Order: sequence, then structure tokens, then C-alpha cells
Amino acid sequence: MPRLTKSAPKKAKKDRMHDEMHKFKEGKLKSSSGGKVTNPKQAVAIGLSESGQSKKKRKRGAKK
Repeated sequence: MPRLTKSAPKKAKKDRMHDEMHKFKEGKLKSSSGGKVTNPKQAVAIGLSESGQSKKKRKRGAKK
């Protein structure tokens, strides 16, 4: 599946994130190197990246 852009509808982004987390829970999510993902934080990062939500800019002065 191709990655979504920032301008994609919010529902599409939400659905993509849901699909990626579902793959993780089934044990079918793979990293870019081809290894199985076992860390939930890594799964969230992959899901955000695939759904185009990792590209959001933080407001100036916001905490990390």
C-alpha cells in the first residue's frame, strides 16, 4: 500500500493507522528491513509514518 499524504482525508489516515496496528497484533507487521515488529512503540511509529501523521509540525514552544 502506498503511503498517504498530509492532505489525505482524516478518515483514511485513521483507517490506515487501524490497519497497521491490526497487523501488529496479528504478528504480521514487518519493519523496512523485513524483520517482524515486536515493540508496540515501533508499531505506532510505523503506523503514523504510513498514515502521513508523523509529518505534523508541533506548535512553537510545545513540549515533546
